[in-house]
Amino acid sequence: MKACSLAVDIGASSGKVIAGYVENDALRTREVHRFDNQMVRRGGHFCWDIDRLFAEVKRGVHRAREQGLYPESIGVDTWGVDFVLLDERDRLLTDAVAYRDPRTDGMMEEVLGQIAPERLYSITGIQFQKFNTIYQLYSLKKRRPDVLKRARSFLMIPDYLHFLLSGEKGNEYTNATTTQLVNAHTRRWDRALLDKLGIPGELFLEIEKPRTVLGPLKPELAREWGVDMQVILPATHDTGSAVVAVPETKGALYISSGTWSLIGVEKDSPVCSPRAMECNVTNEGGVDDRFRVLKNIMGLWMMQEVKKITATDTPLPISPRWPAGKNLTDPSSM
Repeated sequence: MKACSLAVDIGASSGKVIAGYVENDALRTREVHRFDNQMVRRGGHFCWDIDRLFAEVKRGVHRAREQGLYPESIGVDTWGVDFVLLDERDRLLTDAVAYRDPRTDGMMEEVLGQIAPERLYSITGIQFQKFNTIYQLYSLKKRRPDVLKRARSFLMIPDYLHFLLSGEKGNEYTNATTTQLVNAHTRRWDRALLDKLGIPGELFLEIEKPRTVLGPLKPELAREWGVDMQVILPATHDTGSAVVAVPETKGALYISSGTWSLIGVEKDSPVCSPRAMECNVTNEGGVDDRFRVLKNIMGLWMMQEVKKITATDTPLPISPRWPAGKNLTDPSSM
């Protein structure tokens, strides 16, 4: 049996489970499982099939064991902004509604009517996109206040998958910053901002940094797989994990490409200037308290949609489209 660590990387169109181990003083990686991911329609919303995603994570661990590997740790990263809410018994109160769902139409404008854009940007340093978590939660507050009232825990998608693995809850830093609710200067949830919007602050857990050991596997999973793994938080935002590989060269520029492409640099402090806001540059959290100062640009989404539409003659629940007349190279213009 070869000891390894498992990295689970899930994007908006596919996911994979990679085994990493040291051999002959070099890091080796092996893809043990790959699977598709797409939105589904539930309750009138575009959602992620979170149960299926967890089943695929479990399948990846099984396949690693079948290949003679002994995983000692596991961590999951995904895209940003999307979340679930749990009740007092840790049951799902919401589906994992996807960021392309139209429930946030008009919400950004309403929030910015209460908090000046300049103030919000100076606090969070996060770009203005209609699907940010702040606007998803505000939509829930307006349309489903009963859900927010019953909720006890806020978990982003990888937070929830880690909870299913370990039974422990936490909000990881890099993904939390994509909510537009984290103070870029304190690196903590901005309670004054939450209070201003009427979003219950008690939903949000202590923010944990990458490399935090969340805990061991649930006993039933340890028995099922015949391993005793630790669940360790990576940079749970996929771009945060990708950017760790950028050489530590001052001023190095990176492009991370998938459904979206992200172009930017890493810095030790956020850039929250009026000019940065004008350019809609974002300051997402990185490993070791660094900031990913970047810009969202068009990625492979259009190719993915063309492939999906042309693959079959059967009508498909395709993703929500970009509004007519909008600039496809600038996602912030949605």
